[in-house]
Amino acid sequence: MDFARVEGDRKRYLPLLLLGDEQEDMIDRYLARGEMVALCEAGEALAVCVVTDEEDGVMEIKNLAVTPQRQRQGLGRRMIREIEQHYAGRYRLLCVGTGDSPLTVPFYEACGFVRAGAIPDFFTEHYDHPIIEAGVLLRDMVILEKRIGGG
Repeated sequence: MDFARVEGDRKRYLPLLLLGDEQEDMIDRYLARGEMVALCEAGEALAVCVVTDEEDGVMEIKNLAVTPQRQRQGLGRRMIREIEQHYAGRYRLLCVGTGDSPLTVPFYEACGFVRAGAIPDFFTEHYDHPIIEAGVLLRDMVILEKRIGGG
């Protein structure tokens, strides 16, 4: 499996990106300004991640998605490890904002992230439809962070 930076037409990965953020205009807000990486096998992207430089040594995961056939096989964790190793020399903190979901928050916590705050009503104010994950209506964005280096 190869970890590689994605250059060129990132929209070709839109079906995969929509698994991590289900509204295309929200993806458009960060896709061009972020760096995109993929875990590929036999030329096929199995997981993608978009990260952005948020200044002052902080990098944010804006989108992390794993193809449905390969979910729950450690690829999301591997992607986070690869991101940490690749960017540790330039950044001190990796953060992510996600819905307060019983699936997503425990995943990031198991990867070593800790809760650092929340943005009330983020999903209800910024998305044009209700976002429901694991039967939970997402309202607030949970901010999680993890130290990754000196940056």
